[in-house]
Amino acid sequence: MALSRVCWARAALWGSAVTHGPYVTRKLQLVRSGLAWGVPRSSKLHLSPKADVKSLISYVVTKTKVINGKYHRFLGRHFPRFYVLYTIFMKGLQMFWADAKKARRIKTYMWKHNVKFHQLSYREMEHLRQFRRDVTKCLFLGIISIPPFANYLVFLLMYLFPRQLLIQHFWTPKQQIDFLDIYHALRKQSHPEILGYLERVIPLVSDAGLRWHMTELCTKIQHGAHPAVHDILAVRECFSNHPLGMNQLHALQMVSTPRLSLSCSLACAVRGGTDTVLEAYRLFLFRVIQACYLRGLNSTHTAEESCRTWLGEWLQISCSLKEAELSLLLHNVVLLSINYTGSRR
Repeated sequence: MALSRVCWARAALWGSAVTHGPYVTRKLQLVRSGLAWGVPRSSKLHLSPKADVKSLISYVVTKTKVINGKYHRFLGRHFPRFYVLYTIFMKGLQMFWADAKKARRIKTYMWKHNVKFHQLSYREMEHLRQFRRDVTKCLFLGIISIPPFANYLVFLLMYLFPRQLLIQHFWTPKQQIDFLDIYHALRKQSHPEILGYLERVIPLVSDAGLRWHMTELCTKIQHGAHPAVHDILAVRECFSNHPLGMNQLHALQMVSTPRLSLSCSLACAVRGGTDTVLEAYRLFLFRVIQACYLRGLNSTHTAEESCRTWLGEWLQISCSLKEAELSLLLHNVVLLSINYTGSRR
């Protein structure tokens, strides 16, 4: 009897392990569901915070680009004139910000390495000089717009005087051509003055052969002919010492010549470090049209092939000069550009 009870109890115990009751079944389901869903939850909690931030930033950037593209298409379709001005303004801000970062890098380099302004490369000097002018214009506009309601006056002044008040990054394509023509006309006013000075100093040249070549060169230019490279190089010795050497130039001559090339830093480079001048003209630093305009040619109305030809002549002359003959490089702004075909207005 006792043995049967023990067998019955053991059978009941094994049966309960095989046939689950409602409580046991529910508990097993909870455990299984926990195993099924527990892994993703724990893995999600252990994701890197940097990955979440990057995903969020990428999503925001993508959405911003989509919205910005729709906004640009809307402006271009319904307000085409305003869209042109808006595009110029936004691109101008980007270029001005890029100029500011580059100027900061140059200033940092000067401070760390104790480099003076005239020891910089010609391109860096030109960038700093132009950036200072642009910042001066921006500060002037900011100051006059401080009084109440003065911003309306500022907008009117910018509309009436864009060349004087706006930096070149905010000029329209037509304004860029028109304003460059104005600047070229201003520097052309000094051409007769420079040529007249060269004619007056011809009798002071000691060598008879050099006097004859200088007279021929001035006569050819006065008659509207474009001088060849060999015509200019034939008088190179006149510019190495008295009366046309760099140290013997008349004060008026030194003031007028940098104005011709729109580059006061060129004269600083010649005075402080002549190697930077040779570097500037031996390297093809800018685009052809910009390089020609900087060196005295009104390249805005000259074909690119003609600009390449003219720049080749300039480089041929500049690479042939010695350090003592760099005065000729300054005068070359007039001699080589005054009668070049296609540049006259």
